[in-house]
Amino acid sequence: MIVNRKAYFPIITILLLTASCSAPKKTTTPPVIIRQEIPAVKPPTTIIPAVKTADDIFFEKVYKSDPAAFENIFQHKNDWKVQIIYTEIKRRPGGKPEFIDHYFNKGETYFYPASAIKLPLALLALQKINELKSKGISLNTTMLTGTAYSGQTEVYNDPNTPTGKPSPEQYIKRAMPVNDNDACNRLFEFLGSDYINTELKKHGYDDAEILHRVGIDLTEDENRHTNPISFYDSLNRLLYVQPAQHNKKTYAKRNDFSGSSYVNNSKMVKQAMNMSLKNRISLTDINTMLKSVFFPEGNAMGNFNVTDQDRLFLQKLMGQDPSESVYPFYTGDKYNGLTKYLYYGGEKYAGQLLRSFNTSGTAYGQMTDVSYFRNSSDNIEFLLAATIYTNADGVINDDKYDYISVGLPFFKNLGRAVYEYELKKKK
Repeated sequence: MIVNRKAYFPIITILLLTASCSAPKKTTTPPVIIRQEIPAVKPPTTIIPAVKTADDIFFEKVYKSDPAAFENIFQHKNDWKVQIIYTEIKRRPGGKPEFIDHYFNKGETYFYPASAIKLPLALLALQKINELKSKGISLNTTMLTGTAYSGQTEVYNDPNTPTGKPSPEQYIKRAMPVNDNDACNRLFEFLGSDYINTELKKHGYDDAEILHRVGIDLTEDENRHTNPISFYDSLNRLLYVQPAQHNKKTYAKRNDFSGSSYVNNSKMVKQAMNMSLKNRISLTDINTMLKSVFFPEGNAMGNFNVTDQDRLFLQKLMGQDPSESVYPFYTGDKYNGLTKYLYYGGEKYAGQLLRSFNTSGTAYGQMTDVSYFRNSSDNIEFLLAATIYTNADGVINDDKYDYISVGLPFFKNLGRAVYEYELKKKK
């Protein structure tokens, strides 16, 4: 994983320090709910209030189920930019799903999505591959990335594939289970920012903007330029060359800020960090995209032009643990649970009965996880999405975030409280 130290806290390292969670046992009785109290950490010094809306009454039940675990979260919901969407799924006769959405602190407060953008990038990559089928291109076609502009890097080989060559399939496989930044960036370069943002708006995601690669420090101009890409068949015959692209479009001016100050080139800048040229996508939009992967029949407006086979491919990767992957093969710090924040709290587990199919991201003090949960043995399924800003001192890029003390306990407690509620409903 390529990580820019100034923008990205080493989440892998800090999560390793907290790993010790065992998986839920195979039983139809409620699991033991391990609550982690969130200490009284002061809220960020810069408060960017969300648009005030009435919170769903469901979240009063969550609070009352364990006040010690949720009191700080509910008190500082605006300071910490907390947003939650819980979707109950009811199956009608014949299996057709019916959704009941519950919102907590729903609003338009900006948050940085980090690696959670891998879901729209993967969906759009699958869509674009389908558009290139007439040229003989498929998911496993060799995809070689060249260079044509400053800041660009090339890729001609990949030892973690059966053929030793990179492909769109392999980049999606690397992006989903472990939040591989380089894989996300190769998908971004394949798509180009013009295609990405045009298609997002075409499919109804009007406020979403994906403007740059992740984990590397490039200028706005460098991110508007994307690499030339060549596709070859299994006999190394050239199928198609996608020339280098330059997005010249002008986007509406944004006014997105975060923090009270930030570190730039080792110097403290005492003002909020302007995030208006950073990637943006709402929690509602990511949640809608997740629904489109698992329930396309009930989500027509937000669907991308992908096939059922594409969706099954993506479903498998979203639920896959690193230990279940063969190409690429993961060991060491790429442990099961690494990117599973909700319910599992980013902790190691040996196996799981409750499967999380998710997209998550962490950067600039912001943590986000959007997941579809399914436990077939108990006939339980639901969607849960949440984001929280864990930066008590308000300083961005100082590598002092509250991921462990606030973020991970929040996700773990929330996921387990909702699962406990689902279990009680079944009873």
